[in-house]
Amino acid sequence: MPLARALFAVSLLAALLAMPAVAGDFTVKAVERTELKAVFGRVESRDVVPARARLGGTIVSLDVEEGTAIKAGDVVALIVDDKLALQLDAIDARLKALDAELQNALAELDRAKKLLESGVSTKSKVEALQTQYDVLTSQVTAAQAERAVLVQQGAEGKVIAPAPGRVLSVPVTKGSVVMPGETVARIAGGGYFLRLSLPERHAAAIREGDIVLVGERGIGSAEAAFEKTRRGRLVKVYPEIDGGRVIADVEVDGLGDFFVGERTLVWIPVGKRRVIGVPPAALSNRYGVDYVTVAGGQAPIDVAVITGETFDEGQGPLVEVLTGLADGDTVVLP
Repeated sequence: MPLARALFAVSLLAALLAMPAVAGDFTVKAVERTELKAVFGRVESRDVVPARARLGGTIVSLDVEEGTAIKAGDVVALIVDDKLALQLDAIDARLKALDAELQNALAELDRAKKLLESGVSTKSKVEALQTQYDVLTSQVTAAQAERAVLVQQGAEGKVIAPAPGRVLSVPVTKGSVVMPGETVARIAGGGYFLRLSLPERHAAAIREGDIVLVGERGIGSAEAAFEKTRRGRLVKVYPEIDGGRVIADVEVDGLGDFFVGERTLVWIPVGKRRVIGVPPAALSNRYGVDYVTVAGGQAPIDVAVITGETFDEGQGPLVEVLTGLADGDTVVLP
């Protein structure tokens, strides 16, 4: 008797294991998804400022090259004008001559004042000598001012970086002759952003403040870039369409290592649409055609469907179904 019960229990367990798993139901519901458009964004610097020569002359030292990171006030290059040294020598000689004349005029003025007190000289002669002394004093002051101007011009031979950033280009070399106002280096500063050029049909769909997805660095396949994305924000949409394109700017962290002008993929929201999806387990493929089992009136039926991309709206991964199902259908899951 115990043996018979044991054999019955074993046969019952085997029968239960041989039965198919109990199927579940999934109700298809249409959800609203944001439509993304993949475009290329170009890395731009917020400011591109030139470091210009303030003095004409020869570049005797060049302290930067393409890619050099600099701070505001750093010396980019040193320009020397040999004529300034000659002009300074001429001013110094002129000052010495004026100083000698000034000392002589002061001595004659003092002598005339003493003679005037003793009644030997006249007041008009004293006044003439005083005028001569004042004129020489003014000439010395003017010569000193001219010398200060030349010294300042020599100091302006230092080409100063006007802003912090990275040097984009240096169109001159050591030993080059430059003129006042000529560009010695171009500096990218003020931070970096992505500039997008979008087709005109998307102009009405984009808004400032929209969240965008920025792909990883480098131009590769869209699928590979989409796997590693980071969030950015649309900060500016330009109010002009040129050549059928609208320009927009995107701010995103981590662009400091990019090259200015480098391109990367950006996905921007261009609209919304309602889609329906099913769990991947609900799909079966036979002879290259995807099928979904739908609960019918008397028995489930297999419906051929066309699928799209996989998405996740908080219910787990779903496969978009383009045709074959309708909102409210009940899908039988294995």
